[in-house]
Amino acid sequence: MINYAKGKVKNIICKRENCTEITVVIDNAEYKAVNYDNITGSVKPGDQVLLNTTAQDLKLGSGGYHFVVSVNNGDTLFPLMEKRGHIMKLRYTPLQFAVLSAEEEQSPYHQVFNNFQSLKNMPVIIGELHSMLPPAVFNIKQNRPKLCVSYIMTDGGALSISFSRSVAYLKEKGLIKGTVTFGQAFGGDFEAVNIYTALIAAFEILKSDIAVVTMGPGITGTGTKYGFSGIEQGPIIDAVNTLGGRPIFIPRISFADSRKRHCGISHHSVTVLKEIAKTQAEIVIPIMEQEKMDFIKKQILQNELDKKHKIIYVDKRDKILENLSRFDFKLSTMGRGINQELEFFMTAGAAGLYASSIV
Repeated sequence: MINYAKGKVKNIICKRENCTEITVVIDNAEYKAVNYDNITGSVKPGDQVLLNTTAQDLKLGSGGYHFVVSVNNGDTLFPLMEKRGHIMKLRYTPLQFAVLSAEEEQSPYHQVFNNFQSLKNMPVIIGELHSMLPPAVFNIKQNRPKLCVSYIMTDGGALSISFSRSVAYLKEKGLIKGTVTFGQAFGGDFEAVNIYTALIAAFEILKSDIAVVTMGPGITGTGTKYGFSGIEQGPIIDAVNTLGGRPIFIPRISFADSRKRHCGISHHSVTVLKEIAKTQAEIVIPIMEQEKMDFIKKQILQNELDKKHKIIYVDKRDKILENLSRFDFKLSTMGRGINQELEFFMTAGAAGLYASSIV
């Protein structure tokens, strides 16, 4: 099912690389919309636009946006594409386009992948939700400012990296050196075919000391044991180990989510760690108040996570929170801020703090 609507651009809300947020008018009502400049061309007030309204019509969490399909019936200016490659993104759809993947033969980095041997124990922080990225990076850079940090975005959530305000902020502030998108995700500083070559690109091309891997904004969940896009964390853990890296896992911890299955360590994290990952990861847990700590430890013992993985307890609450407060960025996950989801953001921050201490 695809729902379309025609509208008129009223004004530009903000612009970032390859992404313009706009206000559109549809039948005298105003809505927010996103235009991907590298896909549908530039947009300006007064333009007529065709919009995909499906997610909002279904009341899904796409950030409250419609998405521009075409501008002025396709009669618009497109930015000059400097990189020409043969790897297709959004393939076999009307919007498919080619990118220069870092590992393909036309790339100047082609031999890097043939000559690769090991990640040499590089810490790779693996998170389920995109909202884990900023607190992890904030704690890395506050603890070790000179470390080179890269971000690898999977295709488990948003496909265009330009949709992420977090990435735009982290790049603007110089907190991440570069980005890699793989699979059907696109728009990173480097493109890669899969998680293995994305990790190699982060290590060999971006010269990362630490890489952070999460999906883009959004997540697919069905309320079933295996039916969620975050299950990708299992194969990512195994990929990091295969390539000689050091997987640092951010468990999804919440005491604010009303859904029982996400209380404490989410069933998503438990499933990934207990059943999906075939190799060991280091699971970072921040020390929190005793009642919550007891709940977390009970979950770990009941699921025997400590027998398969290494549990790292980080007793640096004040330092983690201080590091988070140093940046003028509003942390939010599932519509909840740090006051409601303190443990969630502390856990991601603790992973960054720990990873930066072992480089």
